[in-house]
Amino acid sequence: MVFQRAVRFRALHNGSSWEPCASWNLAIRNAGAPARVLELYWRMRAERVPPDGHTLPPVIKACAQLRDLSAGTELHRDAAQLGVLPNLIVSNSLISMYSKCGRFDLSNKVFDEMRERNVVTWSSMIGACAQHGHPTMAMFLFKQMILERIRPNRPTFLNLMPCVSQAEDADELFRFIVEDRLDSDLPIKNAAVLMYSRCGRIGIARRLFDGIENKDLYSWSAMIEAFTNADMFDETLKVLRQMMAQCVDPDYVTMLGIIGACSKSTLSSLRQAKFIHRFVVRHSFEQNLMVGTSLIDMYVKRGSLESARRVFDQMQERNLVTWSTMISGYGMHGKGEDALELFHHMKHFFRPDHIVFVSVLSACSHAGLIEEGWQCFNSMTREFGIVPRAEHYACMVDLLGRAGKLKEAREFIEQMPIKPDSSVWGSLLGACRIHPNVELAGLAARSLFELDSKNPGRYICLSNIYTSLGKIDEANQIRNLMRRRGVKKTDGYSVVEVKNKVYKFAVGDQMNPQSKLIYRELAILMDRIREEGYVPNTNFALHDVEEETKETSLYIHSEKLAIVFGLMNSAPDSDIRIHKNLRVCGDCHTASKFISKVTQRRIVMRDSHRFHHFSNGMCSCGDYW
Repeated sequence: MVFQRAVRFRALHNGSSWEPCASWNLAIRNAGAPARVLELYWRMRAERVPPDGHTLPPVIKACAQLRDLSAGTELHRDAAQLGVLPNLIVSNSLISMYSKCGRFDLSNKVFDEMRERNVVTWSSMIGACAQHGHPTMAMFLFKQMILERIRPNRPTFLNLMPCVSQAEDADELFRFIVEDRLDSDLPIKNAAVLMYSRCGRIGIARRLFDGIENKDLYSWSAMIEAFTNADMFDETLKVLRQMMAQCVDPDYVTMLGIIGACSKSTLSSLRQAKFIHRFVVRHSFEQNLMVGTSLIDMYVKRGSLESARRVFDQMQERNLVTWSTMISGYGMHGKGEDALELFHHMKHFFRPDHIVFVSVLSACSHAGLIEEGWQCFNSMTREFGIVPRAEHYACMVDLLGRAGKLKEAREFIEQMPIKPDSSVWGSLLGACRIHPNVELAGLAARSLFELDSKNPGRYICLSNIYTSLGKIDEANQIRNLMRRRGVKKTDGYSVVEVKNKVYKFAVGDQMNPQSKLIYRELAILMDRIREEGYVPNTNFALHDVEEETKETSLYIHSEKLAIVFGLMNSAPDSDIRIHKNLRVCGDCHTASKFISKVTQRRIVMRDSHRFHHFSNGMCSCGDYW
């Protein structure tokens, strides 16, 4: 590169005569490989042949393909100095090149300075917006383009559709597509499937998919991603089976979509996770780094650390994300010491980054490993030169708060070199839930209501803290504040896996065919655990009813209904697997420990934060949750 620049400098200043560039243009157009295109261009300049408006576009495109911002910027200067910059094709090429090289600001600058624009200009700029996460600007440009009577074309639609998230925008865009008779174009239909799924119109997405006669791999992947985004895991599996029946071989992107669907869904089972794993192995993707890492995450979230670790151990290649995923998995399951052991082992192969430290600090927090957590936090800057971010400070507040060190947690926040965000204040509020402290809870809540005012969990947590301390009026005020601000409580539910199927329960659920038997067995079970010492914690019940009614309302929580259904319908030596969409109720957590003791059954419960493994009256979280 230094030699090339020296040659260029001498050539531009030795006073050689200019020569026609038509033959050079032809050679550059036919050069093929991007590196060869650039090589020819530098030779052309070294021989003092001036480029023209036909020379620069393929060379700028080569810079974009190579992501060579330095060369691209130099070409931009050449274009300006040689007077060819007003050339429309050159300017369009610069917009695309700067976008692919990560400089959206320069793409936008070129666009703003253009005196003339055509459909390629607008499409390129819309594509830049899509690539760099500016969907609102992309939609604005599209509407401006229409106002200026520039008719969109196929690339315009393909660039814009990933930016559409509102149903009315999707309908408007699709009308243009139909008018231009592009609605039968396969890539357009594939993109439209995803567009409508993002807008919540999964029915339209499915109809478009079904209307594709010659589906390609991207068609199947689009429908799989659409159902994944809609959290419709059963439908995702149906599409996968249809794809297999059509003998369409997946690629690794399809695999990642399927694995991600299983990881994300509350309605997927461990058996389905193993089916997907077999599918991965059958298609020889198990050693793909991204696929293997996703399998680890899938098994962690389906409650099988053993399967996750087997995948981890069998991987021939690992990166930081792989290690971080496994470390985080141990933390989610309350195995902080295993997480630390793996972290220290990882340091023999990789230098940890900020994401790995979030995983290990969170693991320390969930396991109550205070000293080890401090050591890891201090080592970030001292050993690895990593400046802690808000998420690392939040982990430390969580670590101190769970241990009841609320004073230290507050002092830690006050000494932070950056402004605390919602994750930091949320950790403090969560600590006040475990160790009730009205003053600190109010401090955290006031900050959260400014930073995260639409999160219902913050209001519910503070209300429960007030209720636990007998401050019913204050609890009512918080719930009234929720109503005034239009914040709605998320409905809780629990899912239980029984005989390879999943069953969903809401609080007081009466929809299950076995409901009468469930409630009868539940009453018997509650009597049994009372005899073992269980005392209902009515702080987690409705607070504006009589005490007896409070206890009754606790019995019909979704977690307990799901557990009883699982006990009734599974083998005596099998685990009960529960997934709660919110944080597990404190009373249900206590009851689950007693149920595991009196029934001699292992209960694996995942809530919105972590896993709880109940066995013989104990929980893996050690009540650090």
